[in-house]
Amino acid sequence: MLYSLVEFNRAAIYPLRLMAKTSSQILQSPLNPVSRTQIGRSLIAAADIFESATRTYTKPDWNIDTTRINSVDVPIHIEPVWSDTWCRLLHFRRDTNAYEKALDPAHRAQKSVLIVAPLSGHFATLLRGTVEAFLPTHEVYITDWTNARHIPLWLGTFDLDDYIDYIRLMLTHIGGGANVVAVCQPGPPVLAAISMMAEDKDPALPATMTFMGSPIDARQSPTVPNKLAEERAFSWFQERMIYTVPAPATGMMRKVYPGFVQLSSFMNMNLENHMDAHWKFFGHLVEGDGDSVQRHRAFYDEYLSVLDLTEEFYLQTIKRVFKEHHLARGIFRHRGRRVDPAAIETVALMTVEGELDDISGIGQTQAAHALCRNIPDNMQYDYIQDGVGHYGVFNGTRFRTEIVPRINEFINTHA
Repeated sequence: MLYSLVEFNRAAIYPLRLMAKTSSQILQSPLNPVSRTQIGRSLIAAADIFESATRTYTKPDWNIDTTRINSVDVPIHIEPVWSDTWCRLLHFRRDTNAYEKALDPAHRAQKSVLIVAPLSGHFATLLRGTVEAFLPTHEVYITDWTNARHIPLWLGTFDLDDYIDYIRLMLTHIGGGANVVAVCQPGPPVLAAISMMAEDKDPALPATMTFMGSPIDARQSPTVPNKLAEERAFSWFQERMIYTVPAPATGMMRKVYPGFVQLSSFMNMNLENHMDAHWKFFGHLVEGDGDSVQRHRAFYDEYLSVLDLTEEFYLQTIKRVFKEHHLARGIFRHRGRRVDPAAIETVALMTVEGELDDISGIGQTQAAHALCRNIPDNMQYDYIQDGVGHYGVFNGTRFRTEIVPRINEFINTHA
């Protein structure tokens, strides 16, 4: 019912949003003398905020056209190189001619990095900055997860075991010796996939694995979301978090954990900060501060774009990762097979955490080191970035200037 009410509300408010957008355009006309007054600018700003707050945000574009290597702009071609119902593997291919001009022959053979984007409510484009940071030095691939809202019911289900299978299939496509970077949610399933690949002596086994802000063991330094998962009965998540996709969406009648529910949870965790940001946005609009307005829009256009998760994937993740901690307790199973991270011996391990992370607390990602006890000490590296929260672990200035150089050094040492 909630999903239908949300869709009805969007449809009902559409005429008001259109009216606000039209009013803003009229008020901004250079022929309208009101546009140059304080009242006029305030009305324009109010209309702009109303329009952006009531808009239906769709999947953003990547907007990555070039990368800069040795002062040379190298064009980027984004190509899907592997796909299935629930995910595409995207390759950010650098233009061959420009790339050869940018680098001397001794440095042209660069390593592949698979960025495993979280399937937790946002599109993979939330990691745009992550991709951009690795492009000058690596062949970059990323998982582009599909919105469950758009998958017809007859195409079946997608659960945590399927997710693990997808990781193995994509690593097989890239080939052995790749470098995996798992951001947030993918930590446990990626570690499970690599554990089984190691046990199977899979030739596609990666050379390194880096986990960033991941709930490998959510019992460590529990945050508000972790405590909620612990305190609420499993039935509460089944009854309160799962809704049916309404018509006319392609995935109508599919049971999902809607992206707007996840978004509202994140917004409520830092409601005061979001309200302050929008109040400042209003002020910047009135003042005509274009740079600040653009930065605000770029962030929220991405942040407010969300996707739905399948019921089975969401509930299994809640139960096996956040409530019962299967991987950390050594009881994680994939299609009946026990997963043992101790089987990993030759894949170098790096963990990255943020000092102020309010999603995955300090120690949750570090737990991977204890689980992977047969990886030699000189192939393990742990890093805590001071002064950053969850988002700062994979985006922003400190990510680019302090975290990425360390990951690059780690990969270059062990790949």
